[in-house]
Amino acid sequence: MAKPDNRADNAEHLQQHIEDTQQNLQEAEAYLAEHAEEISAVEKETILAKNERRKNSIEGFEAEKQDEQNQ
Repeated sequence: MAKPDNRADNAEHLQQHIEDTQQNLQEAEAYLAEHAEEISAVEKETILAKNERRKNSIEGFEAEKQDEQNQ
């Protein structure tokens, strides 16, 4: 039997995803700042690209959270 669709805590889960993603973004930026001269250009580009995806994810999570709160 399928579980009923309980959306009551979706906004909370989305907020947790936002916070976790922001933390990962900040940690990656700190890593880049601390090890700027030690990392390769390829690794730097990989981290920067991943951070762009994180920023996009945060925007998506925030929009989805807003939709959940408006329902």
